[in-house]
Amino acid sequence: MEYIYAALLLHNAGKDVTEENVTAVLNAAGVEVQDARVKALVAALEDVNIEEAISKAAVAPVAAAPAAAAAPAAAAPAAEEEAEEEGKKEEEEESGMAGLGALFG
Repeated sequence: MEYIYAALLLHNAGKDVTEENVTAVLNAAGVEVQDARVKALVAALEDVNIEEAISKAAVAPVAAAPAAAAAPAAAAPAAEEEAEEEGKKEEEEESGMAGLGALFG
């Protein structure tokens, strides 16, 4: 992710996304740079309109938000069932301990 962040930082600053610039940003951040990854990133971004990609990415989470909000609501009953099962296990353990206590009077 650091490599992508470096490219986005360079783009936001109005600088060219080149191998040298990406490497400089990563070095400044204290990241151990892998030249192959830098080359692959720069090559992959060569024909990409970063502004367009950012605008498309910014719209996607908004469209997915209703679906994401529904997921926790569906997960709530499962969490309640899990809590009930834990409670039952604790009760069983307590009753078992009480029975053991009776053996030793």
